[in-house]
Amino acid sequence: MEHFRQSMLDLIIQTSTNLPADVRRAMEGILDGEEPGSRAAMALSTIAKNIDMACENEGAICQDTGMPTFKIKTPVGVNQLEMKKEILWAIEEATRRGKLRPNTVDSITGKNSGNNIGSGAPIFYWEQWERDDIEVKLILKGGGCENKNIQYSLPATLEHLGKAGRDLEGVRKCILHAVWQAQGQGCSVGAIGVAVGSDRAGGYANAKEQLFRELDDKNPDPALSALEDEIMEHANKLNIGPMGFGGASTLIGCKIGSYHRLPASFFVSVAYDCWAFRRLGVRIDPASGSINSWMYRDADPRSMARSEGIPLTGREVRLRAPISEEQIRSLKVGDIVLISGQMFTGRDALHKYLMDHDAPVDLGGGVLYHCGPVMLQDDSGEWHVKAAGPTTSIREEPYQADIIRKFGIRAVIGKGGMGPRTLEGLKDFGAVYLNAIGGAAQYYAETIKKVTGVHFLEEFGIPEALWQFETEDFAAIVTMDAHGNSLHAEVLNDSADRLEGLDLNVIQ
Repeated sequence: MEHFRQSMLDLIIQTSTNLPADVRRAMEGILDGEEPGSRAAMALSTIAKNIDMACENEGAICQDTGMPTFKIKTPVGVNQLEMKKEILWAIEEATRRGKLRPNTVDSITGKNSGNNIGSGAPIFYWEQWERDDIEVKLILKGGGCENKNIQYSLPATLEHLGKAGRDLEGVRKCILHAVWQAQGQGCSVGAIGVAVGSDRAGGYANAKEQLFRELDDKNPDPALSALEDEIMEHANKLNIGPMGFGGASTLIGCKIGSYHRLPASFFVSVAYDCWAFRRLGVRIDPASGSINSWMYRDADPRSMARSEGIPLTGREVRLRAPISEEQIRSLKVGDIVLISGQMFTGRDALHKYLMDHDAPVDLGGGVLYHCGPVMLQDDSGEWHVKAAGPTTSIREEPYQADIIRKFGIRAVIGKGGMGPRTLEGLKDFGAVYLNAIGGAAQYYAETIKKVTGVHFLEEFGIPEALWQFETEDFAAIVTMDAHGNSLHAEVLNDSADRLEGLDLNVIQ
């Protein structure tokens, strides 16, 4: 199959950069459904612009290109070993071109492989079938939404929902609880795949399998079809909204499958995926390796953007780093800020390091961005930002308040918000948490004008290194201020009240 490796490279690049047609339809259906001028509408406007930019630039929709998962069906007699070898080449080549971020990290040493290949990575599911062609499906599911996957063992008692038994009512409660606990940390609006039954490992695998269904398909099981519709209706009444900002749209899809189980076990497994729902597929000619047809893909997608991104009103607060405490304490939840000047990236490895070591640069008055960018280095040695959206911030909750105080940081940027310890640290020191739009990797990369330095590249790898950027009008929303206010806590509590008030006795 002389063209197979190129076909796999095309599949990987298109999956990373071109949102599937059914996801586009679902997003279009909610774009005009939020109150004009609201935080939710602003987030959706930015998302729509980013979808267009990624497709036009053939750049990663989100900087977290996830763990590539391949689902492959082959005729009997096809050499799967050779196919795997060519797919690994394509993964490495896509990483070299900046279409995938080097994500694969050794779990013991913490060393990044640099090419997305390692033990157990990428993930392959192989199956033989009686057709003559080859089918390859690929899903790229990022770490932020992967961390919001959840599994329930019934019977159980669920927060805000009470007892959940081994029946359809219990399943319904588990799914709604899964949506509620994700909040904005999984980059809502999102989609969920659900597996009812199986064993623990099979439950998670089958839940992810449900994400290969098109969002607008119809479940052949009438009871599950009705449950999918009800979950969509109830979930979108929780007022979690895009990015967890509050709003009318929280889910764009719910897909449920039922699987046999042991009498002693009853698992409900939920796989959460973000709005950057990247999955495509191809049918391959086994003789040549060429692509016969695409699955899910819109070959000529129309523009989705209603505006150029975050609509500016003239009331935005312009900040230039380093930022003073006085400027920070003048901000309040809901303010939109435009940041120019120096910005530093920092994720899990850097936060852990800084707890016990000095920083290699002066962070005083600075802006720390929870971001693992996609970076490429040109022949002259200069680095360029190819994608740079925010990562989920809650992972840094054990460190953030201490690091703010230790280094004098005035603004932290991320997505999904942080917890009470960080909120107290913001109040004590005079700092703010700014929520950028999750997944808007192309949109934010455009605001980064120059890479001025990098530290710990060899030790931590590209995503976890401390990058120094020169930015211009980087837009974000104050969601946790220096006065003890948190939009995330407000939405969490409000959605909990709404969850408790849902009428879940519709389906019998």
